[in-house]
Amino acid sequence: MNEQIQQLIDSYERKVIGQSENLRLMLAAIFSGGHVLLEGVPGTGKTKMVRTLAELLGGDFKRIQFTPDLLPSDITGSMIYNMKSGLFETLKGPVFTNILLADEINRTPAKTQAALLEAMEEKQLTIQGDTYPLPAPFFVVATQNPVEFEGTYPLPEAQQDRFMFKLAIDFPALEEEVSVIKDTVSGRGDGAADAPVLSMDIFEKVSGEIQGITVTDDVYEYITQMVRKTRETDTIRHGASTRAAIAMARASKAWAYLGSRDYVTPDDVKKVAVPALRHRVLLAPHMELEGATYDQIIQELVGSVPVPR
Repeated sequence: MNEQIQQLIDSYERKVIGQSENLRLMLAAIFSGGHVLLEGVPGTGKTKMVRTLAELLGGDFKRIQFTPDLLPSDITGSMIYNMKSGLFETLKGPVFTNILLADEINRTPAKTQAALLEAMEEKQLTIQGDTYPLPAPFFVVATQNPVEFEGTYPLPEAQQDRFMFKLAIDFPALEEEVSVIKDTVSGRGDGAADAPVLSMDIFEKVSGEIQGITVTDDVYEYITQMVRKTRETDTIRHGASTRAAIAMARASKAWAYLGSRDYVTPDDVKKVAVPALRHRVLLAPHMELEGATYDQIIQELVGSVPVPR
């Protein structure tokens, strides 16, 4: 791993306190071309995580605040009539950017949530029959409040499956939370935007290097067995799809790169398994009644798959 990537990680961890592992998982997802869903109660720094990352990467950044009255065209754009020229013109929406923050995505109905589906999967958008490519790189980082909070609309399974990771943002430890409060109250946490650490050209180069990380056939089989295990247990009602296995393989390569290795180990796969699977499976009703959690069930399944030698 080169010095600029280490500088990026150091700067990120210095600005966003108490979320070290989630920050690295966020970088792993984005460097491998994935989208990220952040879930946590209000006030845990989800928006700051995304805004800080955008500053450090130096790409074009847009933020959409999702509300119940948001329309699909507010995201994608629309055709407008130019009275001066007498012609219809395409007005592109905020989705035409490198880094899109979909803030509180589950506070808008499913029809508007679905406006992001084509963009996230195809990296393009269709407006009034015309197709427009999105800038490269393009990735979405969405935040959401837990579904038990008032005024939320659960994301459909098809929408959740578009995200490589679902990261659970929890409260920091006592010392870290004290540090956050002191920095914010004193004004140290609200300074000028950070200078970019990486340019988009270097970002693309890093992504290319990650593509070259070695994954052996044994590790590919290990990933596949792990995903298939979610379909073969009575603790899970609906298991993960092949897209989940692809996401785990790509993310494992990025995690290995962040660990300064040019090959993927089973431990890399284990590290990305829970965030890659927790939003792609549905627990069986009897497990929900018993109070089991998604992370707990996934970790048990991961531990039951033989590790390749």
